Amino acid sequence: MTLKRILGTLALLLAPTLVFAHPGHGDNGLIAGLGHPIGGLDHLLAMLAVGLWAAQQQGTARWALPCTFIGTMLIGGLFGFEGLQLPALESGIAASVLALGLAVALAVRPPLSLAVASTALFALFHGVAHGLELPDMSSPWAYAAGFVAATAALHGAGFALVRALPRAAAPLVRLAGAVSAGVGVWLLAG
Repeated sequence: MTLKRILGTLALLLAPTLVFAHPGHGDNGLIAGLGHPIGGLDHLLAMLAVGLWAAQQQGTARWALPCTFIGTMLIGGLFGFEGLQLPALESGIAASVLALGLAVALAVRPPLSLAVASTALFALFHGVAHGLELPDMSSPWAYAAGFVAATAALHGAGFALVRALPRAAAPLVRLAGAVSAGVGVWLLAG
C-alpha cells in the first residue's frame, strides 16, 4: 500500500461524521450502541466496576459476573425496545453505580448466587435504559450489538486493569470503587 493510500484511508477514518447527522445515510445504530454505555457516566462506571469486581473474585465468578451482566442487559434491551418501563429506572441505575462501587471498594466476595443475582438485577436496569434510547431510524439489532460490544469492552478493561496491576496497587482499585460509589450517592441525590 502506498503512502498516499494510507494517508487517504486515515483521512477518511478521521473525518468528522457530522455530515451523517441527518437520516438517510445508512445509520444502522451500531455507532450509537457503541457510544451509549461509554457516553453516560452512570453506565460507564457500573460497567467498569463489573470488570473490576469480577477480577477481584475467584473461580467461576470471574467470568460469571460479566457474562451475567451482558446477557441480562441484552434481555433488558429487548424489553426496552418494546417500550417496557421499569419503575425508578434512573434510581436503579444510580443504585447499581453505588452498589458495584462499594463491592469493588470493599472487595466483597459474596456467594456466587448472590453476586450473580445482584449483577443481573443491575444489568436489567441498564439494558432497559439502553433499549428505551434506541435512536430513530436505527436497527435495534445493530444498536444492541453496539451496546453489548461496548459493555464487554468496559468489563474487559476493568478486569484487565486489576489483573495487570501488582497486588500493591489493590488499594488504588478499591479507591476507584469508593469514588464510583460516591458518584452513585451523588446520582441518587440528584
